[in-house]
This record gives sequence, C-alpha cells and structure tokens, in this order.
Amino acid sequence: MTGQPHRQTTRTLARTALRSGMAGFALAACTIAGLHLNAQAIAGHNSNAPVNYAANRIELQDRQNRVVLSGNVQIDQANLRMTSARTIVDYSDAGSLSIQRISATGGVTVTRGNERAQGSVAVYDFNRRVITMTGDVRLRRGSDTLNGGRLTIDLRTGLSSIDGAGGGQNGRVTGSFSVPSD
Repeated sequence: MTGQPHRQTTRTLARTALRSGMAGFALAACTIAGLHLNAQAIAGHNSNAPVNYAANRIELQDRQNRVVLSGNVQIDQANLRMTSARTIVDYSDAGSLSIQRISATGGVTVTRGNERAQGSVAVYDFNRRVITMTGDVRLRRGSDTLNGGRLTIDLRTGLSSIDGAGGGQNGRVTGSFSVPSD
C-alpha cells in the first residue's frame, strides 16, 4: 500500500509534465505561426509603390541600364527598408524606366515593422516579386529568431522559407522563441 500513493504522485507528475510539454509545443506552434503570419503581412507589401533611395555616391551606368549606389545605401518602398554598403539597381528603358532587380551587398538589412532580416547579400527580383537573402541570414521578430544560410520571401504568395544552405550549424536552420510564463 505504501507504493500506491507514490505511483499516483508519479502519474500526477507525468500528466503535469505531458500537459506542460503539450502547452510548450502549442506555444511553439503559435510562435511559428506568428512568424508565418508576419510573412503573410509582407506578402501584402505594395511592390508597385515608388522606390526612394539615398547613398553617399550614386553612379548612373546608362548603357548597362543600371544605377550603382555605394556608401550607406538606403532604399525604401512603402514600409519596407533595405540598407547595405553597395547596391545595384537594374532597370529596363522601354519608353519608361522600370526597375527589374535590386542587388545589395555588404551587411544587408531588410526591415518591415518589428521584423528584421540580415545577411551578406540580398536580391529583390521585381518581376517575380521575390526577395532572396544569403550569407549567414538572421531573421528577428521581437525576441524570436531564425538563423540559416538562405531566406526567400515570395511577396505574391506570402510564403517565406529559410534553409541552411551555406549557413553555420552544419547547414541547419537554428533559432529560438520566447515562451510566456503563463
């Protein structure tokens, strides 16, 4: 009989641990869903909005249909901001200028709201409406983080993916999320 209360205590602890584990899993799922919902918010980005830019130096390469910006480059479109050391803007000139692609290098940061993505290189393909970042990519949203080698954001579908290609941690995606105490 002395073993029975011990078994009940053990069962109670096991149930509590299971509930806590399930709650933790549910919170993790909500956090990941929150990152996904934020990606959907990025999908609502108006990629037809005007593009504003500033840099320490701007060079127009008219024959190549491109503009090279260097030194503290800042590019804004609606509420999306990209900063870098150097950026090349490729455009077409078929009667009117139309941006085709923005390629940024050197400590690239893309921000929108409380989300911030950092990497070595970023390419914004205006035709496909896709932003791709590579090189030790770090995605932050509040205190939640995702780290990998490549981040792809499809502005049309709202699908964002991060993979470990070329990143640290043996090519794996890593991250952390905060769990509320209650």
